[in-house]
Amino acid sequence: MKSDLRIGIAGGGLLGRLCAWRLSLQGHHISLFEASSLERPAGACWTAAGMISPLSEVVATEREVYDMGLQSLAIWPRWIAELEASQGRNMHYRQAGSVVVAHPLDEAELRQFHQDLRSKLGDSSDVELLDASGIQRLEPDLADHFQQGLYLKSEADINNRRLLGALLDELRKNGANLHENCKVQSCEPFRICHAQGTDEFDLVIDTRGLGAKDVFPGLRGVRGEVLIVATDEIKLNRPVRMMHPRYKLYAVPKPNGQIVIGATEIESEDMSPISLQSCMELSSALYALNPAFAEARIVETSVNCRPALMDNLPCVENSPGLLHANGLHRHGYLLSPVVVSDVLSKINQLNQNVA
Repeated sequence: MKSDLRIGIAGGGLLGRLCAWRLSLQGHHISLFEASSLERPAGACWTAAGMISPLSEVVATEREVYDMGLQSLAIWPRWIAELEASQGRNMHYRQAGSVVVAHPLDEAELRQFHQDLRSKLGDSSDVELLDASGIQRLEPDLADHFQQGLYLKSEADINNRRLLGALLDELRKNGANLHENCKVQSCEPFRICHAQGTDEFDLVIDTRGLGAKDVFPGLRGVRGEVLIVATDEIKLNRPVRMMHPRYKLYAVPKPNGQIVIGATEIESEDMSPISLQSCMELSSALYALNPAFAEARIVETSVNCRPALMDNLPCVENSPGLLHANGLHRHGYLLSPVVVSDVLSKINQLNQNVA
């Protein structure tokens, strides 16, 4: 691949930043355009819990998501090691698996989840049945409340907000041209049209998410709502999911005693604040995980819409001078390394065809 291309990237979320970072490492001249702030992007990448969970997702998705997720689990440690070496700080990437639990009245949900896993994957060595002693070993603060669970050994998670900040720092260090609060109006072959004018490039990459509805007519937003709570009463060592007939709660521990709580997935592009019903249900589910959460403090509520295509799978489309990558749905941190690798591969193919 020619190593000094002028590349314009529309969309400064996770996908855009990862593409910009990997391409800047190859010596390309990067211009990144973001409609909101780059320090605190408005997209779903900021709201997400940062789970990298192919086993948890395969039950409700295509097998392709699981296969791509396994590839991402191989890529993330390498990329994280590069970032940590360059930044001199911990990215808080953790591959300690995840735990799935259910109260006695909901254990049928847990059994069904395990059965669905086996139907998709067979008897995987990455799945371990847990009894009370197994839960005590992995998550002592849950041991008094649950008797059965599953340990999904290979799953990982990352401090998404630290990662996004580190990628921004790397782009600055690598000399990228950063354009924030600059809404892109259209991406065309070899040029980006935005509120301040038009810039021309050797290649344009469109990672605008929901901003690219002009390109993907079937693109839709899927609303998600989260709470971030802080407590010194409960310690979780890894992401925990709690099975329930109405919702599947996830609780992901972060630094400084914070925990990201989520469960909702609503077919809506409503970006209004979290509803009272959702806040009550998330709080109730968290209390059911451990009643000591009653004294947790809600430090943030957040809402966002994840870009999804009709099949809920990511898509990379390319043509001379223009490449589109979109449709990560709720799998942004799970699938982005594979999508970025596909983007880089297609850029290489385009360059070879031109040559």
